[in-house]
Amino acid sequence: MRRELTLTETPIDEATWVAGRPWDASNGAVVTFSGVVRDHEPDGGIRALEYTAFERMARHQFGLLFDEAERRWPIVSLRLVHRLGIVAAGETSLWIEIVAPHRGEALAACGWIVEEMKRVVPIWKRALRTGQSGPAH
Repeated sequence: MRRELTLTETPIDEATWVAGRPWDASNGAVVTFSGVVRDHEPDGGIRALEYTAFERMARHQFGLLFDEAERRWPIVSLRLVHRLGIVAAGETSLWIEIVAPHRGEALAACGWIVEEMKRVVPIWKRALRTGQSGPAH
């Protein structure tokens, strides 16, 4: 399985990532997921989220998740990009792409990765509220 993990403070350019997609005619499914910062939560407005990580451990945990996904599903490629630093409302904070022979496998793997990463990967977010002073984006 091709695997690629990127943790970056640079905005995610989805078109560039899509253009680099590995592909051959034996694959019948590509699933992508984009997590976008919302401008609100139930308790107020959000102007941005600030993501921090224990990067060495995050990379290790992502590696374990990629290993497990490969054991569970016949994935051809798994690429994941997660932003760090300040990510403004409306910007993509997470981009995942799964290439597999069939849609069911790709969809299941993508959903599983999203849920498991939230559970085990040491990346934290802090809401920067509308009207709150602090670093500007």
